[in-house]
Amino acid sequence: MIFPDFNNMNKINDIRLKYDPLERKVAPHITIVFPFEGEITDEDLISHFQETLKNVSSFELSLKGIYKQVEEFAYYIFLNVSKGSKEIKNIHNLLYSNQLKSFDLGYEYTPHMTVGKFDSKEELDKAFNELKLEDLEFSTQVTTISIEVIGKNEESVIIFEHVLK
Repeated sequence: MIFPDFNNMNKINDIRLKYDPLERKVAPHITIVFPFEGEITDEDLISHFQETLKNVSSFELSLKGIYKQVEEFAYYIFLNVSKGSKEIKNIHNLLYSNQLKSFDLGYEYTPHMTVGKFDSKEELDKAFNELKLEDLEFSTQVTTISIEVIGKNEESVIIFEHVLK
């Protein structure tokens, strides 16, 4: 995951507090490798990250605007990655190589930050109409990729942070 540090992070936190049920369990983030269960040890996972990301440089990240994502059982509002998408996709593809290849579900990957999750299309549309009027723009430098495991109470536990060169 990328846990970006924006100067105006409070704006994202306020939106997530209102619309994202995971707000209290995990900080604002961009998921690069989706949660999976498997036999890989933490040590092997860390080694994979270190080796795979050893030549990846830090990069600029900008989020601007929102969009809706309707899935079979959930409705989401995402912040759009307007700068850094190419770099994030590259990291995603690199990390899903070798030991993690079997965990790649083959979905088209679009980098984003989730700021809302809803149970109905009506809730989604109401929140989207409120948020689309706001000036939602965020920028920072990405210097770290983190490995997170999901704890017993579904909380985020960071087990490793890889500093980009």
